[in-house]
Amino acid sequence: MEMTRHPLPIGAIGTGLAIAGVIAYSLVPDKLWLVTLLEGSALTCLIWAFATHFDQVKRFSSQRSTRMGANSALMIALFVAILAIVNFLAARHSIRWDFSENQNYTLAPESYRVLRNLPREVSVTVFTREKDPGYQAYKERFDIYRQANPKLTVQFIDPELQPKVAQNYGITHTDVAIFESGPQSVRITSPAEVEITGALVRVSKDSKKRIVFLEGHGERSLEDKDRGGMTLTKEVLQKQGYDVGTVTLLQEPAVPENTDVLIVAGPRRAITREEQERIRDYVAKGGHLLLLIDPDTQSEINDFLGSWGLEFGRGVVVDLQDRLAEGELTTLLVRTFTDHEITHELPAVVLFPLARHIHFHEDKGKDWDYVPLARTSQRSWAETDLKGRVASYSEKEDVHGPLAVAAALTPKQQSEEGKPRPAVVVVGNSAFASNGYINVLGNSDFFQRAVSWLAEDRDIISLTPKDPAARPFIFNPLQERILFWVQTIFLPAMTVLCGLLVWRKRRRL
Repeated sequence: MEMTRHPLPIGAIGTGLAIAGVIAYSLVPDKLWLVTLLEGSALTCLIWAFATHFDQVKRFSSQRSTRMGANSALMIALFVAILAIVNFLAARHSIRWDFSENQNYTLAPESYRVLRNLPREVSVTVFTREKDPGYQAYKERFDIYRQANPKLTVQFIDPELQPKVAQNYGITHTDVAIFESGPQSVRITSPAEVEITGALVRVSKDSKKRIVFLEGHGERSLEDKDRGGMTLTKEVLQKQGYDVGTVTLLQEPAVPENTDVLIVAGPRRAITREEQERIRDYVAKGGHLLLLIDPDTQSEINDFLGSWGLEFGRGVVVDLQDRLAEGELTTLLVRTFTDHEITHELPAVVLFPLARHIHFHEDKGKDWDYVPLARTSQRSWAETDLKGRVASYSEKEDVHGPLAVAAALTPKQQSEEGKPRPAVVVVGNSAFASNGYINVLGNSDFFQRAVSWLAEDRDIISLTPKDPAARPFIFNPLQERILFWVQTIFLPAMTVLCGLLVWRKRRRL
């Protein structure tokens, strides 16, 4: 019996070589000679198979089923071509739609403005691992930034795979991003937009603006880590790119010339007349002053403020409407703001644990523009005789609301060209900016905006963290009582009533 010899399936061999070439390119893209050899051999085998089986292909193509199949194949080929063209165009002219609740994948206008105005290249090195929680967040966020400006280059480094590089940068933990541009270097530990944009602002400038805190009168200390200190506040300012320091005007003849903002945070003792004159001279020369003054202190500040038409009123502000539910009568939740650069679209209410109100006398401050930044509700007053939790309004002694607890001053007359314009912000409380409260509600936003406005940093005044998708609702006393009656009394009563009506109707059937 003669053995039948089957010809070698040259077409199958060519197909296998083509697939092998694709696999080789994905595994070793640098060895192009191997990929070229495999794909060239595949092409030769396929042409040979087509030539040797031409008669079979011709007979097969004349069949009716083949023509129908060819039409289907043509439609599939056209569809694949359309998809390829659309993907090609999308890759080069990509358009993004953000359907998340809080637009988490869309940058704020301030961020786009910072990116447009980047004066030079900025390189970012992110030290993270793919399994770390911050990896994906950093990657998604920087993809948006790089799409907005090609001057931003980003590389991700796994500190375990490249320990030498991590050691050179002093990396001790992951999820750290380092921004470098020119002589500046800034590092952040969070992929939040406010952190990234703030870092871009800082790293693209050759110098830092200086924020100076007054010392010597029992003010809140930048080195105090307790609730009443301001170490967290100092960190907030440093993250915004400011150089933070202190000054003692009892020892210095004047406020240092490189001071962009002078902050007086909760003095407990009187500021001497000599110091007041030095601060007044600083403001007159175009300085920027932030005063945070608490009630019931011996700071003796009203005489100093009188030249600007300002005065802190007596007593402590009490608000029966805008206050923290189940809290002290003096714990204010301020939610009424004047439209100003500092308060424009402020994302949350500001909590003042204890506050005093502010008066403005137009006759004394006729050369100044006065803006009451934050006010209490109609159901508030300045209580001059607060004993424990007992408070009652007295027309003779107390001042009825609404009352200003924060205000901004600027001169009506424009400064000469090239000279800085003076500005003053006063707040009737300093505890809101302390360690215990700086990260509560909108306190950090309000404080940062006030400092940024005084420092004339327009790029980051309105740049604040986006609210989380789940936002807790903070009740005032009236809302708490309404919720109690609705949830505890009305809804259960309606349920019982509906049940009785249904039961009675069924008994009649």
